[in-house]
Amino acid sequence: MADEFEKKIDTFMLNDLINKSEPIILEFGVRKGISTKNFIKVCEQKNGHLYSIDVDDCSEISNSSKWTFIKSRDDDFENLKNKLPEQFDLIFLDSFHNAEHVCKIFYHYYSKLKKGGSFYFDDISWLPYLKNAERNNFNCEMNNLETFEKLVEIFSTNRKNMDLYFSFVGSGMAKIIKLNDQILIKQKKIKSRKFSLKNFARKFYNYFL
Repeated sequence: MADEFEKKIDTFMLNDLINKSEPIILEFGVRKGISTKNFIKVCEQKNGHLYSIDVDDCSEISNSSKWTFIKSRDDDFENLKNKLPEQFDLIFLDSFHNAEHVCKIFYHYYSKLKKGGSFYFDDISWLPYLKNAERNNFNCEMNNLETFEKLVEIFSTNRKNMDLYFSFVGSGMAKIIKLNDQILIKQKKIKSRKFSLKNFARKFYNYFL
């Protein structure tokens, strides 16, 4: 699982920082510090700075001058308001994997993302957690599926403002690229014609074709 996480970081995330000079990065969730150490390495090479937020004390991960650790909930907006810069090149959300929480954090911090910046979400694939799959975990299956669906709803409602990409390596990862500084619209349920009479008729016709 650690190897899969490293692969996602290397192939899906860090490429966005190759052409960034002095990148300012915000990270929610530190845990073992895998992503943290990768971000710090980039910041040391490119004279950037990483801000990491976690409810646990993870301050011993590194003593780099390019890193600021803040012990806090990621949704304690009042506490964090004066401890963070105004804008970021990259934001990575890997804290509480609940779809409603993901939406709350995204909508609050999206305005702080620079135009052309990237917002990443870990754990959006439910496939490894399906019944009889390699990780078989009901809660992870549901949380990841609901997060995936919420991100698609956000994109569907704001298609002119962002691009959305997915990686299904391991537990998956999503990336939203900010295209402009327009204020986002709250996500809406997608009205699909999947269960319409017209679609049932289409399936019936194809079955007997």
